[in-house]
Amino acid sequence: MIDRLQQWLPRLVLAPSFIVILLFVYGFIAYTGVLSFTDSKMLASYDFVGFENYAKLFGLTNWKTALVNLAIFATLYIVICSVVGLLIAILLDQKIRAEGLLRPIYLYPMALSFIVTGTAWKWFLDPGIGLENIMHLWGWDSFSFTWIKDRDFAIYTLVIAAVWQSSGFVMAMFLAGLRGVDNEIIRAAQIDGATGIRIYTRIIVPMMRPVFLSAFVVLMHLAIKVYDLVIAMTGGGPGRATEMPATFMYSYTFTRNQMGIGATSAVIMLMMIFAIVVPYVYSELSRGGRR
Repeated sequence: MIDRLQQWLPRLVLAPSFIVILLFVYGFIAYTGVLSFTDSKMLASYDFVGFENYAKLFGLTNWKTALVNLAIFATLYIVICSVVGLLIAILLDQKIRAEGLLRPIYLYPMALSFIVTGTAWKWFLDPGIGLENIMHLWGWDSFSFTWIKDRDFAIYTLVIAAVWQSSGFVMAMFLAGLRGVDNEIIRAAQIDGATGIRIYTRIIVPMMRPVFLSAFVVLMHLAIKVYDLVIAMTGGGPGRATEMPATFMYSYTFTRNQMGIGATSAVIMLMMIFAIVVPYVYSELSRGGRR
């Protein structure tokens, strides 16, 4: 009796949390999927229209703009974060004296929410009160930096803010990977005459492919669902220059009262994330099985 109780007690303790997650996470995901096949407007409706919302969605100019902006943002965000994070990790891997001080400094931005980051960078890049104004006060009157107000460059200000926040996190991932490399391999390469640069480019970095893949999955997930940074910095503007799928979904669901279209865009975002996460999980499980 006691053995059976010990066997079932953990399950009973975890059961309420499991039920809550099942209902309020996966249940609402399924409900959103159902709404995407209905003609729901301001309120939910259960008049099914099949794939009509999906056809309408990809015919909307705003949605196409959001996808183009996401492609630009995600590409630059992932590439720059990976390069900057790797370079900082290699720097810290040299066992420099100030490593204990530099690591918290690089990681600090990740402790901030995207709302705080977006607000701070909005003020910093605002021509009236930010960087441009400061340079004018210092006597550099010809200096101009109005990207956040420019339709052609506003998307890049989001990249700058996002890279500032996430590079430290990527650095921590790469630093852990660097510290996990077997020192015997490095010593063998040094005996063969390999220089520091070649050791990193030919041996260490190629061995860190799993870390690169993990960083890519995390950063892509953050890029797809980015919302608060956009709202805090640009509000999706100027015009629709920084519209993202997440801001599109919110505006069509709660502002334009097109719940069916909003639910459809949410499902497409979920499919994007699944397209990244599922192959990653499969590869991890396959590699674990081979071990």
